[in-house]
Amino acid sequence: MRNLRILPKVRDSWSYLYVEHTRIDQEDKGICIHDAKGRVHVPCASLSLLMLGPGTSVTHAAVMAMVEAGCLVAWCGEQGVRFYAQGMGETRSAVNLMQQARFWADPQRRMQVVRWMYEMRFGEPLDPSLSLRQIRGKEGARVRTAYARASETYGVPWSGRNYDRNDWDRSDPVNRALSAANACLYGVCHAAIVAAGYSPALGFIHTGKMLSFVYDVAGLYKTEITIPAAFMEVAKGVQRLESRVRHRCRDLFAERRLLERIVTDLARLFDLDPNPEPEVDLEVALPGDLWDPEGPVAGGRNFGGRS
Repeated sequence: MRNLRILPKVRDSWSYLYVEHTRIDQEDKGICIHDAKGRVHVPCASLSLLMLGPGTSVTHAAVMAMVEAGCLVAWCGEQGVRFYAQGMGETRSAVNLMQQARFWADPQRRMQVVRWMYEMRFGEPLDPSLSLRQIRGKEGARVRTAYARASETYGVPWSGRNYDRNDWDRSDPVNRALSAANACLYGVCHAAIVAAGYSPALGFIHTGKMLSFVYDVAGLYKTEITIPAAFMEVAKGVQRLESRVRHRCRDLFAERRLLERIVTDLARLFDLDPNPEPEVDLEVALPGDLWDPEGPVAGGRNFGGRS
C-alpha cells in the first residue's frame, strides 16, 4: 500500500500551473497535458495546484492520479480569475482542522488569531488598547500606502481598486493585473490550506464564504507579492498582461518560498508544530473514533450489547 511519507511536503512543492484549451490524461505516475503545440509531462506529486481554465478536458484516470499525489485541482474561469469548483487535496489527519475549529469557535481565541494575523501584516505588535474597528482602519491605510508606493515606483497611474466581474475588459490594466495576481495567490493559499489539513471556510477576519480563510491567509502576502507584481507588469505594457502577471507571481512564489511560509505561518497561528511527522492513515475507509465527553471511543463496533 502507498506510503504517504514518500510524497513531497507541500512547502517543498511547486506552487501552481494554469492551463486552458488543453486535454489532460494520466501518464505513468503523473499526468500529460496536450494542446496544439504538443504535449508536456507533469509530475503532479511535485505540484500543489492545477488550475483548469476554459476549453480544458480531463480524464477520470488523470484526476485519480492528481488526488493520489495530493495535487489540488481547481476549475476556474478565463485567466484564472473566477473560481468554480475544486477537487480534494491530500490531508493526513483531522488534527489541524480540529485545532482551527477550536480557535474559531472560541471568541477569545478567535480574536487572538485576528490580532496575530494583523500583526503579521503590519510586521509589528499592536497596541492592546486598539479596537477591532481601529485595527481595520489601520489595515486600510497600510493597503492604500502599498498601492501608492507601487504606483510611484513603477510609474503606473492609480485611481483606486475598481473592476466589474461581469465586464472584465472595461477594467483598466492595473486592476486586471491585480485581479489576475490575486487569483493566483488565492489558489496557492487554498492549496496550502487544504494540503495542511485546515478548512478554507472557517475564516477569522473574513466570514460567511466557503473561501473565507483563503482570503484571510492571502491578505498576509498581498502587499509583498501581488501588488508589486501587478504594477511591475503593467509598467512593461499591456500585451499578454494577465499571462505575464501569472508568470511573475509564479516566480515570486518560488523566490519567496511562499508555500513553506504559509504552512509555517498557519502552524504559528494555531500553536501547532510547524514540522510534524505526517500521520499515515493506511485504512482510509475505516471509521474513526467516536466523540465522548470523557475522551475518544473506538469506532467501528456495536455498542448495543448482545441481542
